[in-house]
Amino acid sequence: MDKKALLNELKIDRDDASGGRKPLKWLVAIAVVGGIAFVGWAFGRPYLAGTDAAAAEVRTLLVRTSSAATPGGSVLDATGYVVARRQATVSAKTTGKVMEVLIEEGMTVEEGQLLAVLDASIPEARLALFESQLASARALVDEIGVDIRQAALDYSRTKDLAERDLASQAELDRARLVLQGLQARLKRTERDIEVAGRSLAVQRREVDDMQIRAPFGGVVIAKAAQPGEMISPISAGGGFTRTGICTIVDMDSLEVEVDVNEAYINRVYPDQPVTVTLNAYPDFPIPAAVIATIPAADRNKATVRVRIAFRDRDPRVLPDMGVRVAFLEEGEPTEERATAKILVPRAAVASAEGARYVWVVSDLGDGRGTVARRTVVVGRSEGSRIQVTAGLSDGERIVAAALEPTLRDGDEINLIN
Repeated sequence: MDKKALLNELKIDRDDASGGRKPLKWLVAIAVVGGIAFVGWAFGRPYLAGTDAAAAEVRTLLVRTSSAATPGGSVLDATGYVVARRQATVSAKTTGKVMEVLIEEGMTVEEGQLLAVLDASIPEARLALFESQLASARALVDEIGVDIRQAALDYSRTKDLAERDLASQAELDRARLVLQGLQARLKRTERDIEVAGRSLAVQRREVDDMQIRAPFGGVVIAKAAQPGEMISPISAGGGFTRTGICTIVDMDSLEVEVDVNEAYINRVYPDQPVTVTLNAYPDFPIPAAVIATIPAADRNKATVRVRIAFRDRDPRVLPDMGVRVAFLEEGEPTEERATAKILVPRAAVASAEGARYVWVVSDLGDGRGTVARRTVVVGRSEGSRIQVTAGLSDGERIVAAALEPTLRDGDEINLIN
């Protein structure tokens, strides 16, 4: 190899050196873009995606105030059921064919309201027969009255003749007996008219019984018969004859029955304040009071039954609902209990820097809204709920899960519900 070729190998190529700095420039650009993206993510601002990024979808709930404050603390808890003291399956007094049913489930009826009509063709025909018999008996009274007047005249003439010895004593006695017989027959006919009148009244009642009416006011909870079916007050067997038209419940007679362990029955007394919570509505305690303790124990379960009355009628209470009952201490409500009426899910309340807060939603319409962080004061917990004593008002809407990771004060959201 010559010297010129060796010198060329030792020469520095300037183009290759400048090209080696290009990867460094790319690394710097990537680092800058990554930093901007991190800042945008940290402050919750969609810098990289633009200002038209989709709003977060959030589930919300409406804040409601509980029915009343409860006095004292719970000394005993029990479970039971709502029962109706006044409930009846309405049936007919006699067997008959249903012609018309005028009620449906859920209908409210008044006392004496017509519920159903049975086939009354035979009772009505029998009623017409009794009316005719009564009219015939009354006509017979008129006929006997005429005979009595004639017999009275005959007796009077025979008596005058006997006083002048122109008629025998036998003829006088015969005329007197004929008159007395007619008078006795008149009395019996009058008694027959009374009997016919009473029979007519019974038959009219039987015709009226073909119209089945409500024995008391209430709500129809079951409809048991349809037009064309046979109904009877007693079971005829075979499943082809109904024993009732419907079942009515007097909603004003609803109360709670619970079985209390006999070891704790000494904590229960009449008029004791009670809080009843329906299993279907665990967030709405209902004020109640003890009516009485049934003076008998169940040896199989070692329990004693207790009757509890609602203080106020609540439309959410339905027969046979399951309930949880808290027997309370006697006493006046404290100020804290009187104001701690709002119950919200535990998940709706979050903690930060030693304070509790919720996200309050302002509705913008069209399923959209904005959120604002608000500090609240909480009280005692009740199951899965917690009392909010300050910071929230009835009717406000809050985020159901306060620990939404993407929420910031003033963010716009999409309302799921």
